Amino acid sequence: MHPSNRLDRCGADNEQSNSQEVVASHGETGNERIDGTTTPGSDTEDGIDGEALLQLLDSAPGSLLAEMGHEMVSAIGTLYNIRFRSSGKVEDIEKAVKYHNWALDLTPDDHPRLPDRHTSLGVSYSDRYRRTGEVADLVKAIECKTRALDLTPDGHPDLADRHASLGVSYGHRYKRTGEVADLVKAIECKTRALDLTPDGHPDLADRHASLGVSYTDRYQRTGEVAELAKAIECHTRALDLTPDGHPDLADRHASLGVSYGDRYKRTGEVADLVKAIECDTRALDLTPDGHPDLADRHASLGVSYSDRYRRTGEMTDLAKAIECKTRALDLTPDGHPDLADRHANLGVSYGHRYKRTGKMSDLVKAIECKTRALDLTPDGHPSLADRHASLGVSYTDLYECTGEIADLAKAIECDSHALALTPGGHPDLSKRHFNWAYISHLRYKRTRHSFHLSASLHSFRKSSQLLTGPPRDVFDNAQRWAALASEHSYLCPIEAFRATIDLLPHYIWLGSTSAQRYHDLSMTKNLAIRAASAAIQSSEYRLALEWLEHARCVVWNQSLMLRTPLDDLRALHPGLASQLQQTSHELHQAASGASPSGADPSGTHTPERRHHLAEQYAKLLEQVRQHRGFEHFLLPIKSDRLLRAARYGPVVVINCHGAHCDALFILPGRDHVSHLSLPKFDQQKAQKARSEIERLLRDKGIRERTYRIKFRRLGDTEPDAGPVLASLWHDVVRPVLDHLGYMNDHSSGTLPHITWCPTGIMSFLPLHAAGDYDQPRSKVFDYAISSYTPTLTALLSSSPRSLNQATKVLAIGQTNTPGCSSLPGTARELACLESHTRGKASYSQLVEDEAMATTVLDAMEQHDWVHLACHAHQNLKDPTQSGFYLHGGTLELSAINQRTFRDKGLAFLSACQTATGDKELPDEAIHMASGMLMAGYPSVIATMWSVMDEDAPFVADKVYARLMQDGQVGNGEPGKALHDAVAGLREKVGEKEFARWVPYIHMGS
Repeated sequence: MHPSNRLDRCGADNEQSNSQEVVASHGETGNERIDGTTTPGSDTEDGIDGEALLQLLDSAPGSLLAEMGHEMVSAIGTLYNIRFRSSGKVEDIEKAVKYHNWALDLTPDDHPRLPDRHTSLGVSYSDRYRRTGEVADLVKAIECKTRALDLTPDGHPDLADRHASLGVSYGHRYKRTGEVADLVKAIECKTRALDLTPDGHPDLADRHASLGVSYTDRYQRTGEVAELAKAIECHTRALDLTPDGHPDLADRHASLGVSYGDRYKRTGEVADLVKAIECDTRALDLTPDGHPDLADRHASLGVSYSDRYRRTGEMTDLAKAIECKTRALDLTPDGHPDLADRHANLGVSYGHRYKRTGKMSDLVKAIECKTRALDLTPDGHPSLADRHASLGVSYTDLYECTGEIADLAKAIECDSHALALTPGGHPDLSKRHFNWAYISHLRYKRTRHSFHLSASLHSFRKSSQLLTGPPRDVFDNAQRWAALASEHSYLCPIEAFRATIDLLPHYIWLGSTSAQRYHDLSMTKNLAIRAASAAIQSSEYRLALEWLEHARCVVWNQSLMLRTPLDDLRALHPGLASQLQQTSHELHQAASGASPSGADPSGTHTPERRHHLAEQYAKLLEQVRQHRGFEHFLLPIKSDRLLRAARYGPVVVINCHGAHCDALFILPGRDHVSHLSLPKFDQQKAQKARSEIERLLRDKGIRERTYRIKFRRLGDTEPDAGPVLASLWHDVVRPVLDHLGYMNDHSSGTLPHITWCPTGIMSFLPLHAAGDYDQPRSKVFDYAISSYTPTLTALLSSSPRSLNQATKVLAIGQTNTPGCSSLPGTARELACLESHTRGKASYSQLVEDEAMATTVLDAMEQHDWVHLACHAHQNLKDPTQSGFYLHGGTLELSAINQRTFRDKGLAFLSACQTATGDKELPDEAIHMASGMLMAGYPSVIATMWSVMDEDAPFVADKVYARLMQDGQVGNGEPGKALHDAVAGLREKVGEKEFARWVPYIHMGS
């Protein structure tokens, strides 16, 4: 089976973090003081050339060495240690250990330099451990450093150094054994060292850097975001304190790059990935050829390029990753403790290339590298589970390619070991269970043994429940379970989708920017549609409604949640309400991704601030839900309440996935959901219909409100929406009307009012215009008035608003916008509106240079209704930047979303494409019409695509004439008014002039 046709297990084979940890700890180790010298130079304290002295000593007779005192012997050991840190040669560190041992033996027990001797020997043992990986050296390092600390009295100027040095070795032992107690001791020692180091001290940068390494370790062990924030703070402080030209500057950049890379993996925010690559590149540039840390620099940069490849899919990034990792491996000598990491990480990239290209040679290389990494990893090493897991992924790939039982057996062996070696509470345990679930499922498909199926389901459940893992990984595990379960019903699809949707708030995290959340949603692969379809096939109609509501318009709903009125909570718990309101407001502002003023000198919009606010908000919600009567505060809405959405007519939800298309009905006064299968329509037909409409718009040259009919060459076929509308009529809309009994009602009374709630690709199709235009009484508007809603929640929050002389109506007009064509019709529109509101409402207008973005937003706060007659645009790259062209700038959707409008009425968006969503995120309804709904306008008139300037005044005139007559909005009145207005436009321009009248739609109540 080609890798592109399989379920992607790439997420289970992420880069091992050890290589990055080594980068950080290299910098930390290099900062340990040797023999009391803060920054060891190449010369002795007497000015003697150190390198010349070492060359002399290398050839000196033993009798000469025996006559030297302990001070000189210690100095020689220090010089060898310094040379080792430049050369990386084992013989240099061996001599350093030898001379420091000798110096210690020569130093009297009561000598004041005895603690220095223990410290220097301990540092040399640390350096030798770092080079050889011998645990015995690490034990001796801790013994020496502990003894040095015990011999150093309180108040001694070297006390901070003693704590710092011992903390480094505890950190090394934690990395080697995985014992959390050692990590705790490392942080205690390093914190004490930092506390004892005064401001302005030359070692202050080292203190912050070293503590940052341990916070990084603790984050990687616990997954706690707070630890990662501390690590970044420490590394940033260390970098700020390190001057240009300092020998530790490369280490500072390298360590900070590790933390930015970790945060990218946690949040997915691409800004952190950019920073990680910048830091890694800078660290590499600052590291000279021949330096022992050069391999680490290449390795770390290779990991960051791998991360970027997984984000962008760019093969150039994968090629750079392989190049860097290969270079790192070439620079790492045999016997080096990092050699296993080098092979492991290179194997991961070969595995990625195999998944992309399908070349067996890459899979063979991946298995070779990962096998070598496993062979080089000793028993008891904390990376052993990673080695088995990564090799298991490649053997699974091999089995799915060859079908050989021997490959399956090896994959099972590896995944079994990986799971057994991963302790409880470890962030990787979720991934381990997913791997085991996946391989057990493959085993079940081969054996059909119920035990293997049970094992698979057990681990699928565990992989979705272990929230100690990174939320992105846990969600991805659940989503891949759901994808498999959709193909194999015995894997419990309803349970799998429930687990996935329950994890959605952890994945689409409020601590991320709205742009990042939209990107993450693009990775959910139409989750709501797939889940609802599975629920419908299982006759779980209420559940389908709940899932569609919970897993669609996610970012909008999060914004609404942050702006929810807290009146009931404030009445009973005013203090808690005040805290929640303040935190919600700050988080809503911060999550926009940018400071309102552009710059952010206060740091209120930094990732650290957002993450802190998101955690604080979650804790406050937990507190609120502990109070009686607030147990379900701001939790997803249940179906009992959703059924209240049908107030003035039926709400019809249309869901289309794969071969299934279904309608769910919510009827006024009914306490159940009814269902109608639409077997003649499916996802493929929906995609074809959307493509045909896009071609129609493209061929007619419809781009903006002033569009002109595009010139056609003789013989070209005239694009026609008729067949698409006929298909929608026969396959979707007419069966719905039949189900409701509307096709049999031939009375001439008031038409019933349907609110359509299309999902996924259906949201791009004009259901309100469905009809067979070659047959009489075969159009939806013959039998019903149509409105739309992006969610059921949008209908729940509205209530009827009466129109009176106190109602304030705001009109915005732009006849001439720089860079856009003239819109003379806008002046006629505003004149009609002013005429209709005279004596019935308070009318104000902002036109031409009066209508600036901020002025309009402020005026909207003060008015009840708003009418925008201007140019607009749909930003395809970032839909949140879509907006209305006003004087001096654009009123963007993101800016509208920043406001909270209360007790509003109608928003009439007389511009082009104001209800055109994002093709990549159809269920997020990222367009101006839904933005106005979510901002607080319960009723919106908008356009699916561009309209003609001459038609807009006609439609507006008819709409406002009817609305002034009705005297209220909120019970479907705008939908009825638009229905009549568009009927008049059809009569004027011709029924088959679809491009002229079809764009106008009503959303909301």
